Amino acid sequence: MGLHEISFTSFSEQDTIKGWIYTPIRKSKGIIQLVHGFGEHSRRYLHMILRLNEEGFIVACDDHIGHGKTAFDSGNWENWGEKGYMTMVEDEHQLRRMVQERFPHLPFFLFGHSMGSMIVRNYLTKYGEGVEGAILCGTSGVLPTAAELSIELKNRIDAGEGDQVDAEALGKLLGWMTDRIDQPNTANDWISGDPDIVADHANDPFNNFTSPPNIRSLYDFVQMMEQIVGTEWAENVPISIAIYNIAGDQDPVGLYGEGVYAVSNWLAETGHTVKTKLYSGYRHEIHNYRDIREEVEDGIVDFIEGVINKGVM
Repeated sequence: MGLHEISFTSFSEQDTIKGWIYTPIRKSKGIIQLVHGFGEHSRRYLHMILRLNEEGFIVACDDHIGHGKTAFDSGNWENWGEKGYMTMVEDEHQLRRMVQERFPHLPFFLFGHSMGSMIVRNYLTKYGEGVEGAILCGTSGVLPTAAELSIELKNRIDAGEGDQVDAEALGKLLGWMTDRIDQPNTANDWISGDPDIVADHANDPFNNFTSPPNIRSLYDFVQMMEQIVGTEWAENVPISIAIYNIAGDQDPVGLYGEGVYAVSNWLAETGHTVKTKLYSGYRHEIHNYRDIREEVEDGIVDFIEGVINKGVM
């Protein structure tokens, strides 16, 4: 495996994005750009990255503005800039340009988990040309608290509070996610049913759930969710892109499967090729559960190779 470290100026113009390109030792069959989720970073996907490398795929990823190594070096965990929710979309497009310049003429795929899946869904409506397929992992349909919170956050921005950090505001968006868990040990037990994974997430110095984004950035996050709902969104996704939509059926982000199927139905109703798979009994990070991560990776590899070979998913 080869590891290429890269960096570039964020679309926000305020931070330097840190990224990595992992290359296989064998001839490359394609490129997968991995887009991580909220409050985490891209090295939490190393098991998947190594598997994809073993299968002959280049993997490109970065740490978003306000996240991971990007934020660790800059000290800016809270402020995602003033250019709105498209900042992360534009940063992912810059990474795509960089990796495709180095490795041209290879099939290009996107994998996005959680917030990363929302970034991917926005990305496909603007820069979907040339994307062969996309894997949505732990995505959402319509989060029940998003619309009301969006109004509240906009009012606070208009009142001059955009730069304030308020953990309670983030709690309004995510605080309900343990409601179906019997006697949760932590507020983040919705991430996984494996307490070791929850503890690892909490102790990782490159994660930042304990340092929430400011009001403006949280508003941008909610705005990003509101732009990817309904057939109105799906109609703007190029019809040529195959979609693999996966999640745990105990994941509150996907409303325990209901939101996941809503996304697939929006795509199916607009003529897209979409395959949906729910993992029974599992919560948000299906790719990190030690007992099923190989199965999850098998499904991703089978999907990608099926698309490349023009087979049936």
